[in-house]
Amino acid sequence: MTDTARTARAGVPERPTLDGIEEHWAHRWQEEGTYAFDREKATVAGRGPAAQTPRRHGRGDDVYSIDTPPPTVSGELHMGHVFSYTHTDTVARFQRMRGRNVFYPMGWDDNGLPTERRVQNVYGVRCDPSLPYDPTWQPPDAPVTEARRREPTPISRRNFVELCARLTADDEQVFEALWRRLGLSVDWSLTYTTIGRAARATSQRMFLRNLARGEAYQAEAPTLWDVGFGTAVAQAELEDRERPGAYHRLRFTGPGGREVLIDTTRPELLPACVALVCHPDDERYADLVGATVRTPVFGVEVPVRAHPLADPAKGTGVAMVCTFGDLTDVTWWRDLDLATRVVIGRDGRLLAEPPAGVPAAPYAALAGQSVNAARRTLVELLRAAGDLVGEPREITHPVKFYERGDRPLEIVSTRQWYLRNGGREAELRAALLARGDELRWVPEHMGHRYAHWVGGLTGDWLVSRQRFFGVSVPVWYRLDAIGEPDHTNPLTPDEASLPVDPSSEPPPGYDESQRGVPGGFVGDPDVLDTWATSSLTPQIVGGWETDPELFDRIFPMDLRPQGQEIIRTWLFATVVRAHLEHGVLPWRDAVLSGWILDPDRKKMSKSKGNVVTPMALLQQHGSDAVRYWAANGRPGMDLAFDPAQIKVGRRLATKLLNASKFALGLGAGDALRAPATTPLDTAMLAELSAVVTTATTAFDGYDHTTALQAAEAFFWRFCDDYIELVKERAYGTGPGADSARAALATALSVQLRLFAPVLPYVTEEVWSWWRYGSVHRATWPTTYEVDRAITGTGDPALLRLAGDALAQVRRAKSDRKLSMRAEIPLAEALGPAALLDQLTLIADDVRAAGRITTLDLLPDRAPELVIASAF
Repeated sequence: MTDTARTARAGVPERPTLDGIEEHWAHRWQEEGTYAFDREKATVAGRGPAAQTPRRHGRGDDVYSIDTPPPTVSGELHMGHVFSYTHTDTVARFQRMRGRNVFYPMGWDDNGLPTERRVQNVYGVRCDPSLPYDPTWQPPDAPVTEARRREPTPISRRNFVELCARLTADDEQVFEALWRRLGLSVDWSLTYTTIGRAARATSQRMFLRNLARGEAYQAEAPTLWDVGFGTAVAQAELEDRERPGAYHRLRFTGPGGREVLIDTTRPELLPACVALVCHPDDERYADLVGATVRTPVFGVEVPVRAHPLADPAKGTGVAMVCTFGDLTDVTWWRDLDLATRVVIGRDGRLLAEPPAGVPAAPYAALAGQSVNAARRTLVELLRAAGDLVGEPREITHPVKFYERGDRPLEIVSTRQWYLRNGGREAELRAALLARGDELRWVPEHMGHRYAHWVGGLTGDWLVSRQRFFGVSVPVWYRLDAIGEPDHTNPLTPDEASLPVDPSSEPPPGYDESQRGVPGGFVGDPDVLDTWATSSLTPQIVGGWETDPELFDRIFPMDLRPQGQEIIRTWLFATVVRAHLEHGVLPWRDAVLSGWILDPDRKKMSKSKGNVVTPMALLQQHGSDAVRYWAANGRPGMDLAFDPAQIKVGRRLATKLLNASKFALGLGAGDALRAPATTPLDTAMLAELSAVVTTATTAFDGYDHTTALQAAEAFFWRFCDDYIELVKERAYGTGPGADSARAALATALSVQLRLFAPVLPYVTEEVWSWWRYGSVHRATWPTTYEVDRAITGTGDPALLRLAGDALAQVRRAKSDRKLSMRAEIPLAEALGPAALLDQLTLIADDVRAAGRITTLDLLPDRAPELVIASAF
């Protein structure tokens, strides 16, 4: 890495400008390795196995490691990304200036359903794994039409994966360009992708470790299924959406011809009915419990059972149990050991053949229909049989969806891989809750969301997906004499051979000719959930098992910054993986970001179409201005998108340029190490010392907003009051002039460093005019540094008093429509004696700044200072 301390000073330009500084400094930072992680320094001394104990900071350990969120590469970055990633960058810059060796990588989350959907839409294709690979196939050059999207071209899995890789590579270049323009101080040599070779090997290695310890297992079970994507989804990926529906009242026939009525929103599942259920204390149906009733239309005998989850106040008080209509059906089916009658297939249509025990004749009218069509048909059959009581009653109710899907989820029985996460084991759940208590949450209340999620888990983590562009499940299965797979004893690879693709590579001891034949093998066709890889970002970037020296230095990491909406997915899953493998938390602190709101105070999201993309704003207003807007949002707090505030940031950056040029023009650049001696100069520095304390404490607490506000408030007082008050003196000679220039030099140096985490470009530009090296490698200012520049003691009240006096003089001139340079022959300062005694100390500077010939100080009963000017 180039030593930036050797970079020559640029000198103060005649006409400073913000134009072009992003391109200039982004190039310089990359060229000079300004933000590079010092690998050699980080590996000088180890600290023992990372799995044993967390790092103890402040005892010779200078590394600060950040588990940067890898953005999903499936479209455009938006202002929500700019908002949260700016926050993380301020942390990295602050810690770097505090002397820490900052490990700040960037990743791209490029595998999974979002990427597949984008490829389908961009190229008008769909993956058909049954097709052979065509090495000559190329996507169309012309834009894909809507008709092509409705009837996509089928291509092989390998062709489809190649398209995914091509598109994500293009997107990643665009993303990187925007991050560089924004000024993120990441080390770009540490970039990774979640579909890259290292990530695939890490993800598969961890899965094999989980499998060996019994934490990963396979099971045939009811599974939440997204019909549109054709894959299973996990509990953490669900969301409720309000959808129109209708209650249908159906007539069942009980013993002795007794009428038993039930309400259901899903009459099409009647052929899947396996029981009716009522509450154990519901006397209306107590005599039916243990008996059987006959279903309408199909005439199937089903038992009546009791279960505490049945709600006597809902509908008629008795419910139809189908396999499977919703998650409650699954609970009843499992708890009551009921039969299974599956009628809905993975394509979202009713199966061609009825389940066992269901008559074929009435079922034939439903076979092959979509869920909605089957519902309409079944309602007509009920109506014709006289078993629909009244007409359907329209309602609006919550329906389960995959968070990225657009069709309601179904529940089908499939074989899937699961990872134990405390959903069914009280001991593991308690351990994971304890991990949440160990973690430092910013804001603190976010920890309750974690605890609520863990406490409410109802099952283990489903980690397999029936998709294509992802990390392969690294197992194979032996085929018996008739070609059936043995799922109970999967074949696994050696860790040294990872990553592997079971769909194109044979298992150890076999060759490709044995694939798919009796006595041979078959590869697991599934891929791992994208969170199963993303949950290993600390291990991926840290070189777990491949670079143990580095991993030992950066893990457990210091910081996980992320969105609050993925506490239940990314954060929790990362805790699970680190707990199971390493026995520690993956990081010390978790900082959660808020949401960006549109002008109507609604959350910005792609689905709502109200997102704002940032590149045009960065080009129009400058990166520092956009970062300023972002930094005004605290962790966990929502922030409205406000172009006016971006303009304020631009004004601040411009003022920083011009005020710095003016101060350096007064000779501040040559007086950095001289002491300040006059009362006004020491007063200003004393106030600045307090600002340093406030900003440092705030940054230590991840409160970049308070740090910025403190620095900004002081800066405007410094410009509007202090510089105006001392410029006449600074232009002169003698001890007073030397003191002013010394104070200006110290104040400018400190303020540039205070602003540097938020406004990296303008602070680097000004720093280069008069200091060597990069401001971002300079030390963070300390109160000791400021205080040692003060001779004697400084009283901040003097600066405020001088500012108040000057403001009154300016107001008097403005009221008379006079120039601020107009001379005032006589002014009288009225106030209590103690206040006038203070004013005496700074009277010369007030006279000079206000262009007052004579300033008389007259004791008065007025509680505050009053300046009366005579023109």
